Amino acid sequence: MTDQAATLTSIHWGCRPTWRRSAYNTLWCLIGCAIGDFGTILAFQFWAPETPVLLVMSLAIVNGLLTSIMLETALLVRTMALKMALKTALGMSLVSMISMEIAMNTTDYLLVGKAALTWWSVIPSLAAGFLAPWPYNYWRLKKYGKACH
Repeated sequence: MTDQAATLTSIHWGCRPTWRRSAYNTLWCLIGCAIGDFGTILAFQFWAPETPVLLVMSLAIVNGLLTSIMLETALLVRTMALKMALKTALGMSLVSMISMEIAMNTTDYLLVGKAALTWWSVIPSLAAGFLAPWPYNYWRLKKYGKACH
């Protein structure tokens, strides 16, 4: 058994308080990512619908990461200095945020077939974006005691 596999099996996966805390962290990340991601997709959908899907989705991912970092900084600046808040926000798990972004965009694309949002694609995209990184956030919180938010 590899060290990574041993670590995964040694974590107690049934801790309700940790699941709740990791869900809270994941939700805040989702809010930040969704603002930039959906905002970018909508902007292209309305003003440049002929833009290639890969370009729109790539820009949506980048903007989702940036808005998540900005939201986290804004939340943290209430309890710490701006420089430390920004440093903490930049230290968030990119694995979590990128998996969230890819899950959201993949779900949207599979449902709509292009880089566009519909009233019936947003909820499944948000659900996929939440569920994709949630176990990782639980594991990270349990193993390292590190929360994104």
